[in-house]
Amino acid sequence: MFKNGRLVFLVGIVIAVIIFMFISNSFADKRPRVVVVFKNLNSQYWEIMKAGAEKAFSDFGMDGKVIAPVNESAIEQSRLLEKTYQENPDVLIVSPTDSTVIPILEKFTENKKIPVLLVDNDFPWENKTSYIGTNNEELGKKAGALLASQLQPGNKVAIIGGDLSVSVFKERISGAKKALKDAGIIVASETAGISPDPKNIKKEMTKILREHPDVKGIFATHDLSALLVIKELKEQGVTIPVIGADGIPDMLKLIKDGTISSTVAQNPYDMGYLAVETALKVTKGKNVKKVVDTGVDIIIKENATQRLDFYKFLK
Repeated sequence: MFKNGRLVFLVGIVIAVIIFMFISNSFADKRPRVVVVFKNLNSQYWEIMKAGAEKAFSDFGMDGKVIAPVNESAIEQSRLLEKTYQENPDVLIVSPTDSTVIPILEKFTENKKIPVLLVDNDFPWENKTSYIGTNNEELGKKAGALLASQLQPGNKVAIIGGDLSVSVFKERISGAKKALKDAGIIVASETAGISPDPKNIKKEMTKILREHPDVKGIFATHDLSALLVIKELKEQGVTIPVIGADGIPDMLKLIKDGTISSTVAQNPYDMGYLAVETALKVTKGKNVKKVVDTGVDIIIKENATQRLDFYKFLK
């Protein structure tokens, strides 16, 4: 009798374990699957955004991953998107390299009804569920106003811009020029399509200083160019304010040590985190904002250290 009872007890335990494992697997299978495709992962900016996305995956118990092409290439990103399309994620989050990837994104939304969220780089694409990122026109205005606050009306400045076919840079330059004009600052030189390469920046800055020796400030549409501009100005013995756009650690360190006084900064960590949080809401059938503005901050010496401390997760 005792043996029979023990047998029943053991069988009951086995059944309970099987049921528990079945339920656990069922819940695991229901975890939202989200794929994030960035432009690249080769800079501090994208590393920070990746950290924000992965923290959100952990906080919300989601099955997610972050991928990107080795180089910032539309062709390579398209290949990653095609591969992701075959994986059938619940939601796709993507920072499009350029408009050539939009037809692939159309396949997600039209063929498989997979929601697509844009992060960092917005496009006037009607099928996107939401854009999470910076209002780049406002970033430009804040950058222009910050630069103007360190100058006098009538002073001349130069703008070093990225490829104007990329809306991000076009909008930043537009906003900066409006703010500078309102402050009575003259844009003596505006150069677009400058890649953040030391040789390119050296050539451009040498030209600007030769043609406009009285230039009093520089706005660069992203920090990689701003850092090279600061280095080149130092080598030429010129001390003028330089405003960047991203607030990456290398730029913040220059504020902390007094090399420059201030800059404007995006919030890439928030972009990554809020993009994933928005994706979670979408999987639950909740309405989400068409635009989730992650804001732009003014960085000065007093708050540069605080932000650097937050970014200590970067190696």
